[in-house]
Amino acid sequence: MLYIKELIIMALLAFVVAGSLTDVIYDYREGASIAHLAVELSLVAASLVLITILSLGIWRESRSNRRLKAELQSVSRQPPASPSPSVIAARHDLGKVLQTQFEEWSLTQTEKEVSLLLLKGLSFKEIAAVRNTLEKTVRQQASSIYKKAGVSGRHEFSAWFIEDIL
Repeated sequence: MLYIKELIIMALLAFVVAGSLTDVIYDYREGASIAHLAVELSLVAASLVLITILSLGIWRESRSNRRLKAELQSVSRQPPASPSPSVIAARHDLGKVLQTQFEEWSLTQTEKEVSLLLLKGLSFKEIAAVRNTLEKTVRQQASSIYKKAGVSGRHEFSAWFIEDIL
């Protein structure tokens, strides 16, 4: 679902390859010039290269997303490495502040989840992968969050929570 554009482009390129190969065969039988056949074969070769590049890109992104999901799952399952009591108290207090502020801004549950991932520093693409949604959806959710929070973007959103701490 995340790679719909890439898959559409690959399908179009595959269509170009099939059509071009058919045309090359037809032109060859009709006695077309070597230059004409070379141009058409170069189009086929370029399309195959682009299909390969897109396939590798999708494979790398999928592998990266699987690693990120596994890392997030392992972090959520592992007990923390015995933080100090003051760090535990600060985390607890920050969690309360976040939830209180999210409620004050009337964020939906989904917006709360996206907000936490934004504050953790994940990109829109990473959030989309973790939440099994489109990057465009995450961007729209982030825009809604920023609007409700009265900020102009991610940096201002994060700064809202740490501005008085520093």
